[in-house]
Amino acid sequence: MTDSTSRGGRRGTLIAAAASAVLCVVGVGAVTLGARGTDGPPTPTVAAPSISVPAPDAAPAPMAPSPRNSTTPRFGRFLPASRPTVLDIPSIGVHSAAFVDLDVTADGTISVPGTADEVGFYVGGPTPGQLGPAVIAAHVDSTQGPGVFYRLGAIKVGASIRVSRADGSVLRFVVDKVALYPKDRFPTDQVYRSTFDRAEIRLVTCGGTFDKVRHYLDNVVVFGHLFGDEKP
Repeated sequence: MTDSTSRGGRRGTLIAAAASAVLCVVGVGAVTLGARGTDGPPTPTVAAPSISVPAPDAAPAPMAPSPRNSTTPRFGRFLPASRPTVLDIPSIGVHSAAFVDLDVTADGTISVPGTADEVGFYVGGPTPGQLGPAVIAAHVDSTQGPGVFYRLGAIKVGASIRVSRADGSVLRFVVDKVALYPKDRFPTDQVYRSTFDRAEIRLVTCGGTFDKVRHYLDNVVVFGHLFGDEKP
């Protein structure tokens, strides 16, 4: 596996390729027939503007906004590249250390995790804690049952997302927004390009309704920002 510190020159190209693919990332709807049960996976409410989020209990205090531009917040420090190794989202019962690489394929689409038990990390972008949005994706379900991100649509604004990294650090991200987007109107720029001067995270899976061949028609996207780091 290639460390992202050697990918600086490729990053712009890969993000551009991802944008042209309109990110049917994790292709969950394309490869999943959907063992959804009676009600299916939780669905988030209608997309809403990003909002400021109060600090979680006992979380470290963020740094003040940059004096260069009072409208552009800076939350915490930016970290050097280090791969994610464990993802924990306590509020929806997610714990996974089964990370695999996602990259742009020869046809310009995004590769997908091989199974519903794996979590995909998009290697063309920042690692968690670096400046910009780190993108993590997983399947919502499979013919065998619920996948890692089956309950992603139930996550709430203000919830904590913890990412352990290969360098031993454990980062805490805070959810700013969770939304459902039709796949043909996927917000590629919002997912891959950050307009904020901070470290961010994106979690992506499929959701919503089925079409006639039982493919999911929508994507669930969770937006968050780095709030601090914790002791391993």
